[in-house]
Amino acid sequence: MLGNSIAVLLALCAAIFMAVGIVVRQRATLDVPAGKGVSTVMLRTLLRRKLWWAGTISAVMGYGFQALALGFGSLLLVQPVLVSALLFALPLSARLAHRTVSRADWMWALLLTGALTVFVLLARTSTGTYSVSVSTTVTVAVVCTSVVALCVVLATRSSNWRRAVLLAAAVGVMFGVVAVLTKIVMHMVADGDALATFTTPALYLVVVLGVLATLLQQSAFHAGSLQTSVPTMLVLEPVVAVLLGSVVLGEHLSIAGWQPVALTLAIAAMIAATIALGRDEGAYEETLEAEMEAKTVTG
Repeated sequence: MLGNSIAVLLALCAAIFMAVGIVVRQRATLDVPAGKGVSTVMLRTLLRRKLWWAGTISAVMGYGFQALALGFGSLLLVQPVLVSALLFALPLSARLAHRTVSRADWMWALLLTGALTVFVLLARTSTGTYSVSVSTTVTVAVVCTSVVALCVVLATRSSNWRRAVLLAAAVGVMFGVVAVLTKIVMHMVADGDALATFTTPALYLVVVLGVLATLLQQSAFHAGSLQTSVPTMLVLEPVVAVLLGSVVLGEHLSIAGWQPVALTLAIAAMIAATIALGRDEGAYEETLEAEMEAKTVTG
């Protein structure tokens, strides 16, 4: 029980730093044309900006807290809590833009908070078996790689909100896989096999996939509609991680009686609130981008 409490606390810390990373990196790229969302132009622009590096460092710190949380708790407990990043991103974004948060957004935020509280109180997770067979690893790798590759290929042939959604879907899948690999690595560390982690492919896959997912995430921010890309990422990542955690690692919830119904309603409320908040924030970001583009044209 203590381990779960620590895991939730660390996951909340991760959500805070992730929220800062999302907001700051969005602000750092507002003047990058939407058509350059998947290009080396965007990458070169970002690498020269201190603000983007600050957001990236915050995102990395968020991942560090996420890894620590996974050292104490299961994927089924930790990953859904990370959706609370929107709760912290909302007031922070409003503060930086010198605007007020609407009453509707506060209502959605309240719903998300309540749903997360219910989930954390009711979710009793069991420990899985974190030694994955080679055949299972290959199967998961092939399936996930195929899905990500398909999304990216289709994204390059699409525009506006379709490109944003496809890239966000690829990012969600990749970060979901990163979470599973991180759980495997942290389980080895918790079992006293810290040195063995340097010989397992999982550690190096985390680094490679994390970098690629971060670059795709930045592309999704400016590939089109932010109100679809941000919630797509935040919802899909825990879904993929929880599914893989259940199917591949053997984690499961220990619930009975009325609890499955309450958990189902809580998860549905979390998804609905995340999508609503993401759309509102994304719509405002697009307004800022349009204003900045208009100033560039007139100037």
